[in-house]
Amino acid sequence: THWVPDFVKEKRFGNWLEGSRDWCVSRSRFWGTPIPLWVSEDFEEVVCVGSVAELEELTGATGITDLHRDSIDHLTIPSRQGKGVLRRVDEVLDCWFESGSMPYAQKHYPFENKELFEQNFPADFISEGIDQTRGWFYTLIVLSTLLFDKPAWKNLIASGLVLAEDGKKMSKSLKNYPDPNVILDTYGADSLRLYLINSPVVRAETLRFRQDGVKDVISRVLLPWYNAFRFFETQVQVLKKEAGVEFMFDSARKSDNTMDRWMLASVQSLIKFVREEMTAYRLYTVVPRLLSMIDQLTNWYVRFNRRRLKGENGTEDAVNALNTLYEVLLTLSRLMAPFTPFLTENMYQSLKGYLPENFFEGDSRSVHFVPFPEVREEYFDTVIERAMSRMQTVIELGRINRERVNISLKTPLLELVVVHPSAEYLDDLRTLSNYITEELNLRNLVLTSDEDAYGIKYRAVADYKKLGTKLRKELPRVKNALPNISSADVKAAQTAGTLLVDGVTLDGDDFNIVRFFDALSLKDESKKYEEANDREVIVLLDVEIHEELMQEGMARDVVNRVQRLRKKAGLTPVDDVAYHYQIGEDPNGALASLFQKQADFLLRSLKQELLPMPVKIAEPLAEEEHEINDCKFTLILLR
Repeated sequence: THWVPDFVKEKRFGNWLEGSRDWCVSRSRFWGTPIPLWVSEDFEEVVCVGSVAELEELTGATGITDLHRDSIDHLTIPSRQGKGVLRRVDEVLDCWFESGSMPYAQKHYPFENKELFEQNFPADFISEGIDQTRGWFYTLIVLSTLLFDKPAWKNLIASGLVLAEDGKKMSKSLKNYPDPNVILDTYGADSLRLYLINSPVVRAETLRFRQDGVKDVISRVLLPWYNAFRFFETQVQVLKKEAGVEFMFDSARKSDNTMDRWMLASVQSLIKFVREEMTAYRLYTVVPRLLSMIDQLTNWYVRFNRRRLKGENGTEDAVNALNTLYEVLLTLSRLMAPFTPFLTENMYQSLKGYLPENFFEGDSRSVHFVPFPEVREEYFDTVIERAMSRMQTVIELGRINRERVNISLKTPLLELVVVHPSAEYLDDLRTLSNYITEELNLRNLVLTSDEDAYGIKYRAVADYKKLGTKLRKELPRVKNALPNISSADVKAAQTAGTLLVDGVTLDGDDFNIVRFFDALSLKDESKKYEEANDREVIVLLDVEIHEELMQEGMARDVVNRVQRLRKKAGLTPVDDVAYHYQIGEDPNGALASLFQKQADFLLRSLKQELLPMPVKIAEPLAEEEHEINDCKFTLILLR
C-alpha cells in the first residue's frame, strides 16, 4: 500500500503493529451491533449465525428486519445437544469492528452486489486523521487480512489535527475557534478548501487554524485569478465595440508571439505536475504551483501584454492574445475544478459561451462534467521557456536597481545594459527586448558581451574552511595572496579549471569565481550606473534623470490618474466619456508644456484626446483635483 506521508506507514503504523495488543472486540452495552453468538448456559454449545435467513431458520421467527438487541435478544435456538435452548450472549461488537467492516457492510456483501464489490475492492484510496493509526486503519487491515489476505486500500492519506489558533484543541466550552458558517459566508468554501489543502494537515501534521490564513488565499490566489478572468471578459467587449469582432475561441489558431507560446507551455507544465502529484496523492504540492501559475498569468502575461489585449497592436494580434488568455483560463478552470469547485464553475459558465458548438464530447453543461485536461506535448518549447526565464531574471534585477536608488517605474530612464559572455543568452533577451524596455520604462536596451567596456571584473572567493584541512600551513599564504590575483588571471581560471596563488595550485572545487562591476574601470566615465547581478548575468541601469524623460514620466502619471478617476466614477472600459483638464497652479509652465509636448503619448495611452476645459461645466460626470511636482490641475469627465 502507498501512504501519504510515508512516515505514518513506516514509523507510526509499523511501530503499532510490532507491539500490537489483543483486540477485545466485545463491549457490554445495550446499543451496538449484537455479537451473533447463541450459546448454551454452560457455553459448551455455540452457534454463530451468519445471516438473517439463517437466524429465521434456526429460531423459527419470520420477517426479521431489525438486528438490534431489543429486536432479537428474545429469540432462542433449540439445542442440538439436548441442552435446552441457546440464547444470544449479552455483548455487542466494538464499534471499531463495525468501522473495519465498512467496505463489505456498505455493499451488503456477500448477500448482494458481489460482483460490484469484487470489482472495487480494495479501495483506490481512503483518508482519515493520523489518530486513526490505531483505530480505523488498524481494524480495516485486520479484517481484510483475515477475510481476503490483503489490505482494504491501495492508497491512504493521513491528515493531521486542526487546532485552535492558540495551539489548544478546539473546544465548544472555550469558544476558541471561529464559527465555520461565518468562515464560509465571509470567505467562501473554495478559499477554505485551498487553505486546508495547502496546510500541514495534509502532511499529517498539526495546523493552528488562522482565519487570516483563509483571507490570504483570497488575496493571493483567488482574486488575482478572478481579476484575470474579468479582464479577459472586459477586453472581449472592447474588441467587439472598437473592431466589431465577436470573439470565439479557435483551438487551431497558432500565435508566433513568444509570450503566448510560453504561457501555453506553462499551463501544460502545470497540468503535467498536477496529474503526477494527484496520482501520488500529494495534495499539498498543488497550491504552491498554482500560486506560481497565477503569478505568471497576472504579473507576467497579462501585465506585459495589456497593450496587445487592448488592441493597440492591431485586431489580429489582439485576437491572438485573447485566444491565448482564453485557453489558459478555460484550462485552469478544468484543472482546478476538484480544488475550487465553485469559482471554477462560475468562470466556466461564462467561458463556455465562447466555445464552438460540440467542442467537448458529451455533456458540457458544467465544468465538473467535461474531461480533465490532458497534457499537450506539442506546446512545450525549451528554447522559449529558457528565454522567458532569462527575461524575468533581467527584469527582476532591473527592478532591484530602481528600488535601491528609489526611482519608481513611472520615471523613464535612458538605458539598461545587460552584460553576459554568452551570445545565446543575449540572443534570447533580444527576442523579448520590447517587453524589457516597456516593463522597466527604458529608452534603450544594450545587450553586450564586452565586459571591459562596462567595467566588469573577476575575483576568486575561496572556501577557507575546506582549504584549511587541505593546505594546512600554506593556508595563510593563500589567504594573503588571493585578493591580489588579477581579474585577468581569475577569468582565465574559468577555462583552465585551476588557479595559481603564490605558488599554490587551487582546483576548481576550492574556489568560486565572482563577476562584479567596477565603476572606476568604465570606459565612458560620464555614465552613472547602478549594478545588480545574480552570479550569472550583470545588469547596469543608467540612473541619471533626464529632463525630457521626466516629462514623459509625468505624462504616464496623468494617464494613471485619468484611469483611476474613470474607475471611481463607476465607468467600464466600453463607456464613452470626454476627458478634459483645467490647469490651476503652474509656476514654471511645466504642466502647459506637458499637455502640449506629450499630446501624442496621451492620445495613444488614453485612445482619445485629453483637452483643455474652455468653459466650466455645471454638472460634470466626475472631477478631481490633482498635484504633480508642485503643479495643480483638475481632471474632468463629461458625457
